[in-house]
Amino acid sequence: MKEQRIIMGMPVVIEIVDSSASTEIFEEIFSYLISVDERFSTYKKDSEITLYNEGKIAEENLSDEMKKVFRLSEETKKITGNYFDISYQGKIDPSGLVKGWAIYNSALILRKKGFKNFYVEIAGDIEVAGLNKEGKKWAIGIRNPFNKKENVKVVYLSDRGIATSGLYERGEHIYNPKEKKSVTEIASLTVIGKNIYEADRFATACFAMGKKGIYFLEKMPGLEGYMIDNDKIATFTTGFEEYAI
Repeated sequence: MKEQRIIMGMPVVIEIVDSSASTEIFEEIFSYLISVDERFSTYKKDSEITLYNEGKIAEENLSDEMKKVFRLSEETKKITGNYFDISYQGKIDPSGLVKGWAIYNSALILRKKGFKNFYVEIAGDIEVAGLNKEGKKWAIGIRNPFNKKENVKVVYLSDRGIATSGLYERGEHIYNPKEKKSVTEIASLTVIGKNIYEADRFATACFAMGKKGIYFLEKMPGLEGYMIDNDKIATFTTGFEEYAI
């Protein structure tokens, strides 16, 4: 079974290969994602994060979910040497972490229900488990940042997460918090990790590092990366190609 909806203003795709899949499990996942959007969206006037930024909710009164995302964000900031920072111009925006975290939690719900073969995607960030309906690893295309209709690579994944940060989806939207400037020297950076939470947070942070990001990934156990710079030259980590075979 496969369904697609628009949540968080983005396309959400869920595919479950297991024969026990039902409409109820899809509704549970979609409802969870809607609740994440209602809590964390900086575009919603009555979301928890908006009310917090407006000083209408004190930090000690935040939900456990919000406190956890703040903790995870601070942890990521430390690991990446301050290249990941949810503070911007006096406001808090955890969107660089929340999307991957929400996909990861959706996959966790599916695993707890006993599903072993599935695909969860929000706007190009993906977690897969097991095999696809053909009994093969899931084939995921990495888009050419200079031609959105073309894939530059296809990777084959099982029980992994993959996330891409780039300038081609929404223009310049990734900020280097350490040097206080927009990132312009690379066009896209794809990260494969043991789950989408790991892939997504490091895709955001390593893109903010510019060309240094791929070398940071090289040193990180369990992560592989594929970077395309503005000269259309690709650089990838040592273990990346095992996924592209």
